Amino acid sequence: MTISIVFTFVGADKPGLVETLSNTVSEHHGNWLESRMSQLAGNFAGIARINVSSDKAEALRNALTRASSDELTITVQEESHHQSDITRRTVNLNLMGNDRPGIVKELSSALASLHVNVMEMNTNVTSAPMSADPLFEATASIQIPASVDILELSDRLDDIGNQLDVIINLDV
Repeated sequence: MTISIVFTFVGADKPGLVETLSNTVSEHHGNWLESRMSQLAGNFAGIARINVSSDKAEALRNALTRASSDELTITVQEESHHQSDITRRTVNLNLMGNDRPGIVKELSSALASLHVNVMEMNTNVTSAPMSADPLFEATASIQIPASVDILELSDRLDDIGNQLDVIINLDV
């Protein structure tokens, strides 16, 4: 029988980090199934899901935990099998506007109030083309419960967009 282990890691970005982690997985006969990794501000972070036979899982968990250090933080847990019984549809959200504190907080609060789940989100600050003012951009994949009216969500996001002076669009 195989089980899935999920581990997260964050540490100073340097060549060989992923190789070290993948070697540990391979040495314990794990199969690297999926992952998301990114470099940001000199740090490298990721989350990975590994399949491993149940008789080798504890050794893999221990090896990954031992690889954690002052320079690399690793957390290990079993895959969560929590499945919501709520039917959801996935849509993409795009946001753009002048940067200011609180944009992510206001957006995430509005989404949470309607039980909308953020599956993935990327944010970035760039320079506006003409003025070079800081421009905040966000893209997200969100899951909306079937019970939530898409027009109600769109209206709520329009209100927040007006308050924050940003444009928020849903790609339905």
